[in-house]
Amino acid sequence: MLALLLAMVAMALGPAPGAAAEADAGWWNPTARPAPDSQINVTGEPFKGTDAKGQVRGFVDAHDHIMSNEGFGGRLICGKAFSDQGVADALKDCPEHYPDGSLAIFDFITKGGDGKHDPNGWPTFKDWPAHDSLTHQQNYYAWIERAWRGGQRVLVNDLVTNGVICSVYFFKDRGCDEMTAIRLEAQKTYDMQAFIDKMYGGPGKGWFRIVTDSAQARDVIRQGKLAVVLGVETSEPFGCKQILDVSQCSKEDVDRGLDELYRLGVRSMFLCHKFDNALCGVRFDEGALGTAINVGQFLSTGTFWKTEKCSGPQHDNPIGLAPAPGAQKELPAGVAVPSYAADAQCNSRGLTDLGEYAVRGMMKRKMMLEVDHMSVKAAGRAFDILESESYPGVISSHSWMDLGWTERLYKLGGFAAQYMNGAEGFSGEAARTKALREKYQVGYGYGTDMNGVGGWPGPRGADTPNPVKYPFRSADGGSVIDRQTTGQRTWDLNTDGAAHYGLVPDWIEDIRLVGGQGVVDDLFKGAESYLHTWGASEQHKAGVNLAAGAPASASSAEWNPFVSYAPGKAVDGDKGSRWASDWSDDQWLRIDLGSPATVRRVTLDWERAYGRSYRIEVSSDDVNWQTVWSTTTGDGGLDTAQFAGVPARYVRVHGVGRGTQWGYSLHEVGVYGS
Repeated sequence: MLALLLAMVAMALGPAPGAAAEADAGWWNPTARPAPDSQINVTGEPFKGTDAKGQVRGFVDAHDHIMSNEGFGGRLICGKAFSDQGVADALKDCPEHYPDGSLAIFDFITKGGDGKHDPNGWPTFKDWPAHDSLTHQQNYYAWIERAWRGGQRVLVNDLVTNGVICSVYFFKDRGCDEMTAIRLEAQKTYDMQAFIDKMYGGPGKGWFRIVTDSAQARDVIRQGKLAVVLGVETSEPFGCKQILDVSQCSKEDVDRGLDELYRLGVRSMFLCHKFDNALCGVRFDEGALGTAINVGQFLSTGTFWKTEKCSGPQHDNPIGLAPAPGAQKELPAGVAVPSYAADAQCNSRGLTDLGEYAVRGMMKRKMMLEVDHMSVKAAGRAFDILESESYPGVISSHSWMDLGWTERLYKLGGFAAQYMNGAEGFSGEAARTKALREKYQVGYGYGTDMNGVGGWPGPRGADTPNPVKYPFRSADGGSVIDRQTTGQRTWDLNTDGAAHYGLVPDWIEDIRLVGGQGVVDDLFKGAESYLHTWGASEQHKAGVNLAAGAPASASSAEWNPFVSYAPGKAVDGDKGSRWASDWSDDQWLRIDLGSPATVRRVTLDWERAYGRSYRIEVSSDDVNWQTVWSTTTGDGGLDTAQFAGVPARYVRVHGVGRGTQWGYSLHEVGVYGS
């Protein structure tokens, strides 16, 4: 009776009977899928093409880790995303987990309990994958295929590892060098593309397409396939660690590293992750996990996290203080995790000079910067640099950027995604930022972080008043999605939660039921918005500084018998020199552009003596002045004033109120027409 009922429902929702034979022969079905293998449990042709406005459609996962089983020494995440030997080889546990999980050390560290579980994957899958099992493969290729069939069109595969976790973990079958692991994960991603291509008849014919520019991604999506972007999330890229606050890499290392990653196809990356490094300080982790990571930081760098009072409303995550005995016992005798002042919630380490060089290096290569995991101090400076160049390539892929900076990101032209939270939490956060998305006319994304040891939505329960009802229609309406089956196990989001990547469409349906169609509509616009950010980054051109070398004058200049602080020092292109005024308010610096020009942007690189309250003024005749921008909340550093284009020959920075007891001092002033 149940089978008959399900068949009738499937007929009502599914394609017409005459279309069934055509569907079996459709371009989206492989000609030689391995047997046995996972089921996809989706019927209907994946949507192709663009909408009426010529925009691509589809969901974006801006943060996933398909190949993390190859990082961390090779035994932290058990199972593989694919195998030429078939599903039984791919979806099997780590050898030390047999026979009952007694040695699944990382499992009980992350999940609690004693770590014991049924290690068998294929075909029974009794205990894994599961939404709260953080050490087993969740990105099997067929599960990703199901997500693609359900409407996803962009997937960012972040190549990930951590040398310290690798070195202290008991089980490994390879070395711990981070860049070696990144290279391997990149190669494995290309191997997976070839593996899928083979099923569809040869190179270029599969649905899994690694892309290296936005135009290529658009073409892939127009064909109805999945555009896969390579990113990097690792703690010490290019060997750029710091030991006792001393950098272990150089500008040459950064350039070589960025060039290598670009050749591998990487187009987005984090400059720091979990541990402070030679490039930037990190955003803290909370609770016992934070304590464990702080221990790892000490083991890697010789220093624990250091905090200071925040200079603005943004602050880092509360620093982890709960005990983590397993990690703390790794500390040398007599060394303990420090305590931290409750009113000091910001990492004292920001973006280093070498980190600034790396940010500018990424901009030069048209790469996108991931700001999640950066400390407030580091992210703030990174935003300053991006804004000074009007560079749109900034991504917040999984909810770790300070929420107060979402508009700052959108104003630049960046893209934001939310961590794969439960339907209630995800919908609530989507509602909070809805007005901003409408203001900037952007779509939304999610970051599943699968294989990222983060935890995923648990079940809402079969007795919830609005459960996911199987089968259901995909967001575009063209496919029918039923419960996912692999081997002898069938998953149901209502009772299993988001156990693996194949349940992403089910989770989106859950969001529709909880948060409404509007949230799903915003997610469906995600592919276009992500590609808009990427494309704008590729097309970005550095503006011409109209102030470079121009005549400059000032209300005053600080006198020093050994160093010149003349007005021209602020436009000489040398960041080691500066103009400095007398130590009083109401001071100004005037720049003569030589001829009238349209001015839209002014950048100010302050020395420690900065302006708290100041304005940007323009004039055509050096007599009549017009204020085009002003602030009373300046905080020093690198400021960017943007305003509607206005014709001017003269530009004046007019200080009204100082931020320190000294005067006003600027290393460089830039004036731009774009």
